Amino acid sequence: MAFDRSAYDHPAWWTALGTGVGYLLILAVMTAALFLIPWLIFSAL
Repeated sequence: MAFDRSAYDHPAWWTALGTGVGYLLILAVMTAALFLIPWLIFSAL
């Protein structure tokens, strides 16, 4: 039984994928801004 990609060609799937990717990018930026950057600043002092 082969995987049929045609069931996932609906624009709603692309919207859901874009939402997930955007959420992960925002989460990564916020984590860096709130934890990584202050840690680098205070460790350099």
